[in-house]
Parts: sequence; C-alpha cells; structure tokens
Amino acid sequence: MTVTDPHAFARSWVDAWNSHDLDAVLAHFADEATFSSPAARQLLDGSDGVLRGKTEIRAYWSEGLRRIPDLRFEVVDVYAGLDALVINYRNQRGGLVCEVLIFDGDLVISGHGTYQESGDDLAGATRS
Repeated sequence: MTVTDPHAFARSWVDAWNSHDLDAVLAHFADEATFSSPAARQLLDGSDGVLRGKTEIRAYWSEGLRRIPDLRFEVVDVYAGLDALVINYRNQRGGLVCEVLIFDGDLVISGHGTYQESGDDLAGATRS
C-alpha cells in the first residue's frame, strides 16, 4: 500500500465527505474504480449494488447527499493492510460503518461500504 500515512488519508477522506465535496472524495479514486454497497442496491432502482467507474459512483453519492443533507462522518478508527485501508466511522445517525478501500498505488481501485448486520443503519443511510 502506498498510502504512507493512513490516518492522514482518513482525515482527508472524512473532511471531503463532511464538506460534501464529491470532487475531493472522488480524487481518492481511480477512474475505473468500483464501489459496492448494500445501500446502493436500496437507493438505485435496478442496481446490483456495484458501481463501476467514477461516473456511476458520483451519481450514487450525489443522490445520497441529496437525500441526506445532514450527512456527517466521524472517524472512529483506521486499519491498514498491505494494499487495503479500513475506515471505521459513525454516520450522522450514530451508526457504525466500515469503508473498505483497496489501493493500486495511491488511488482506490475498489471500495466497499459495510454496515452493521441489523440493517438499522443501512435503512437510515438511504432514508430521505
């Protein structure tokens, strides 16, 4: 993994999200990145929950921000692997979420939003 400071990456990531700056969030991702999330399956009609490329990822996150105008994340912890980073955070409803990010060089090539199994936070993530 070429992210030399995982905590700095997580701060940059959360600052971009909390300012609702999608360009800054997407700057962390390769153009051909994929992102999967059970929330995407709920939010986007006919979606299998896998978004392919920045255009699809942007459309999903734009819709999410439209539906959740008070979206705010607080990083709880950061876990680093060889080519992976996991950001454990609380969302605006207090629910715990993990973002699993796989890197190729310094850009994310694959991301996965994961939610507590109860589904409570997932439903809140997509509620308008």
